[in-house]
Amino acid sequence: MPGSSFGLMFRLTTFGESHGPGLGGVIEGCLPGTPLSEEIIQADLDRRKPGQDAFSTARKEKDRVKLLSGVLDGRATGAPIGFYVANQEQRSSDYNNLKESFRPGHADYSYQMKYGIRDWRGGGRASARETLCRVAAGSVAQAMLRAQGISVLAYTLSYGGIPARILNPENAVGSPFFSPDPDIIDRWAARAEEVKRQGDSIGGMVQIEARGVPPGLGEPVFDKLDARLAYALMSVGAVKSVEIGLGSEAALRLGSQNNDQMGPPAAPGGRPRFLSNNCGGILGGISTGQPIIARVAVKPIPSIAKSQQTVDIAGNSTELMVHGRHDVCALPRIVPVLRAMVLITLADFWLMQRSIDATSC
Repeated sequence: MPGSSFGLMFRLTTFGESHGPGLGGVIEGCLPGTPLSEEIIQADLDRRKPGQDAFSTARKEKDRVKLLSGVLDGRATGAPIGFYVANQEQRSSDYNNLKESFRPGHADYSYQMKYGIRDWRGGGRASARETLCRVAAGSVAQAMLRAQGISVLAYTLSYGGIPARILNPENAVGSPFFSPDPDIIDRWAARAEEVKRQGDSIGGMVQIEARGVPPGLGEPVFDKLDARLAYALMSVGAVKSVEIGLGSEAALRLGSQNNDQMGPPAAPGGRPRFLSNNCGGILGGISTGQPIIARVAVKPIPSIAKSQQTVDIAGNSTELMVHGRHDVCALPRIVPVLRAMVLITLADFWLMQRSIDATSC
């Protein structure tokens, strides 16, 4: 299927469906010698796997990754890295009532129009389960970038319309909801419980911060770093908008308020200092060396336990209620996915810049 690959020099190609035997992929471009193992990848997969809290899908998947190639004695060999994760708890019968009808908010209709056939068992390639492949690749990208001092943090900025008031990204990993604010967790949990009782769903906002990114990453003019980051993040099914730096707020400012003024280096021989970071670490599509800041709006999960108006494949009006096991919100499980897409993009651009630097030496 066209569109199942991402990246140029660090490249991920994925396969598999939500209710098929399993999912997997091939990763190309990881530098030989990079420390890598199933345990390293598994730690990231465990952060997105289903069934971890009362508001997540009840589908219990272990999501155990199996490395098929490209790794020997705990290090990448430079060969393509093949990986596979088996599906273990599919219940396709939950979707029997959807064979002839289109679920509102899902890709059922658009896939039917494109291919003339669709996988009604949980959405096939349109299922959010596909994103586990991205997380696996993001783990490989992080293993490679870590040696360069590059790291990526991601956390929930707001949940169900309730914003975090304290932003401490370092505390988000391991925190319920990937929350940067320990004081907001109970309010988010109460909101999720309220919506779950109503048979409905909610959305939220995620912020991603990339630190230690060197200046110079990005390819003018059509492969700008911010353009590729937006493309990468928008490729995740539930994402509806992406902002870099101030984002839409920049439209409300004067140029004198929006520009990031500069000062001399803090130490002799250092780089000039930026006095603010409204640009989100990217100017002209190329990284400045400041932290890269992106914000992502995530829509409510479309699978809800409420009767909704729709049509069947013959165009007849009907109503349906989506059964099965679903999350109340794509957050927090989408947070590791978005982090992974930023890591994959940065790995790709870092390898591009590495080739330019090598050529110019």
